[in-house]
Amino acid sequence: MAHALDRIAVISDVHGNVTALEAVLADIEARGITRILNLGDVVGKGPRGAEAIKRTREACEVTVRGNWDSLIGDWEGFVTRGDVPRFEAGQWTRDELTDEDAAWLVSLPNAYDLVMSGKRIRLFHASQTSEFVRVRWEHTMDEFRGMFTNTDFTGPWAPAVPGHPSDAWPEGTTPDVVGYGDIHGAYLEADEGLLLFNAGAVGNHLDGPTAPYCILEGVTDSFVPQSFS
Repeated sequence: MAHALDRIAVISDVHGNVTALEAVLADIEARGITRILNLGDVVGKGPRGAEAIKRTREACEVTVRGNWDSLIGDWEGFVTRGDVPRFEAGQWTRDELTDEDAAWLVSLPNAYDLVMSGKRIRLFHASQTSEFVRVRWEHTMDEFRGMFTNTDFTGPWAPAVPGHPSDAWPEGTTPDVVGYGDIHGAYLEADEGLLLFNAGAVGNHLDGPTAPYCILEGVTDSFVPQSFS
């Protein structure tokens, strides 16, 4: 008997734009989707960072850390080290947050792994190297292949699947589906049996006035190859 397909929404780059976030959350709810994964950059650029954090924590099952989350969450550290100047917009964004908000941003994971319809999926903000290393939609094959590798930043591919310990996967297992955000432009690329997608940017999309997001559809926690999109 075929399993009913599960749907998981993947959003990214809210950037303090709560108006866009609420529109996307309403659309997700209207589609009957209850699981939401967030690819980071909750704050920065937009004016409502604290509220964006609040709504993200309420609505999203998992949020990975984006470059702006790292920057604003550890603002004084970045400024003191000389990594960034004390620019006014960054200072204002940090001042709008509570210390608890900032600590939450810093605590976010680098990446998140899951399995769906036999697909090994990994999600992160920008690349397998760092939330600060960008892979644009125009990239080399080496950059494409690199997105599917395990690194010190991602760790080994190790989804939390009920009934399976986190170290149950053969050493060297890597994802065959990777999703990310960061570049503010949604796209999908398949090559060499690998699938790379970008979820676009809810709060600061560069391809038009819409607030895009992605939907993963398949059988959650299933290692059996079956319908997936």
